[in-house]
Amino acid sequence: MSAPTDTAEAATEDDEAGDTKASSKSGIDAYLPNRREAIFLGGGAILGGLLGAGGVAYTGGEHVAPDRNDAAAPSSKQARELLVEGNARFVAGTPERPDQTLARRAIVAGGQHPFAAILSCADSRVPPEVLFDQGLGDLFVVRSAGQVVDRAVLGSLQYGVEHLEIPLLVVLGHTACGAVNATVEAVETKAKPTGTAIDDLVAAIKPAVEEAGEIGAEGEDLVETVIGLNVERVSEALKSDPVIGEFVAKRSLKVVGAVYDLSTGEVEWL
Repeated sequence: MSAPTDTAEAATEDDEAGDTKASSKSGIDAYLPNRREAIFLGGGAILGGLLGAGGVAYTGGEHVAPDRNDAAAPSSKQARELLVEGNARFVAGTPERPDQTLARRAIVAGGQHPFAAILSCADSRVPPEVLFDQGLGDLFVVRSAGQVVDRAVLGSLQYGVEHLEIPLLVVLGHTACGAVNATVEAVETKAKPTGTAIDDLVAAIKPAVEEAGEIGAEGEDLVETVIGLNVERVSEALKSDPVIGEFVAKRSLKVVGAVYDLSTGEVEWL
């Protein structure tokens, strides 16, 4: 499949728009999905300078999109545009499977230069490389149930930010999250601890459940509201981390939240 054309509409929404979106809403509405806005923030293709020479994919000699030129490091805004465009291709059923050539495999064997870090749920239905249509060496992915951050997860993200100089960190939640559902149920039923490490997951997500109750979320809205709140809480906690926060303060790193819709395939940016 051929690479995106230069005639595609360029993305115009800047990073600050994402920061002010939540503040323009109130109460539960600030955390419920708004899928129509989700994937078309970026619209068109990223500057050609971010791409390098193409090649042949692993399977059947199929031609894919050109390999990314790692030397042309994108800004946080350009990195987000790459993700927005990739998700749009995934939703449309027209993935280009970039950076999956034999040449790309040989290149990244010698070192990695991912343009984004993704902290996503461990759910098998939420593979970041697939839903963002990216390939080898593009994404630095860390996964845990409910995007819960422990020291291992935090250390991994710190490494990506500090040593790999990643400009964009995305905290990616998803609809119908089992970890969130389990936590909501545990809170509502006042369930006793299980004595397993699952208790740590519940304890980490519980503050989002309590906050959802404080703003009046209930019924069918409750889980979706908790999902959004949990993403926001994790994002803010990462910004407050001394290591990650230093790069945020220097404006060399952007931390953003997003929610993936299991049914539509769309990613909504919070």
